[in-house]
Amino acid sequence: MKLIKKIIRFFEIIILLGILGIGGYFIYKNVIPAKVNKVKVTDSIPKYGYRLKENKPTAYKEMFKELKSILSKDEVNEEDYVKKISEMFIYDFYSLKDKEAKTDVGGVEFVHPDVLENFLQNAEDTYYKYVESNIYKNRKQDLPVVDKIKIEEVSNDNYKYNDKSDDNSYIVKVSWKYTSNSYDDYQNEATLVFVHDDIKLYLVELEEEKDKDLE
Repeated sequence: MKLIKKIIRFFEIIILLGILGIGGYFIYKNVIPAKVNKVKVTDSIPKYGYRLKENKPTAYKEMFKELKSILSKDEVNEEDYVKKISEMFIYDFYSLKDKEAKTDVGGVEFVHPDVLENFLQNAEDTYYKYVESNIYKNRKQDLPVVDKIKIEEVSNDNYKYNDKSDDNSYIVKVSWKYTSNSYDDYQNEATLVFVHDDIKLYLVELEEEKDKDLE
């Protein structure tokens, strides 16, 4: 009888250790990465809701300073505004080296909330599809970085989206290059459409001239 009790106790301990092991693995995979990924905001433009995170590349930080200067004026020049956020979106979305994973999509703060879900899904299924995780900073994958950005053309038009419309939306044609010519066959030009939402401009459409995935 004592032997049977010892055997039962032995299996109870094995089961308990298994439960603890699974629980520990869950914490390791989900809770710890969340803490590792916590990034501080170092600057902001409260009136417009823009925020600058400390892990952004130097080039993006400089663009943010320029945007802050444009938006701090008593009378904001909207064309300067839309040009600058076009540059920032292109740089942040198409530069992948600083991204932590395929779900770390760049440029999202410029995207209209009404289209954000579809935008994220499309990005994760295409351009960001093969971005490997870099949570623990050990990724070996070579990824593109946007270098020179050129605003080719800015125009205005009526734009309808969902049940809304903007009689003075901005259509911005942009081209860019990468820091390495090994990415010359990647997406390098696009047309962006921005609409007004009170004082803020939001991206509602990204028309890519070349639809290429990262492979």
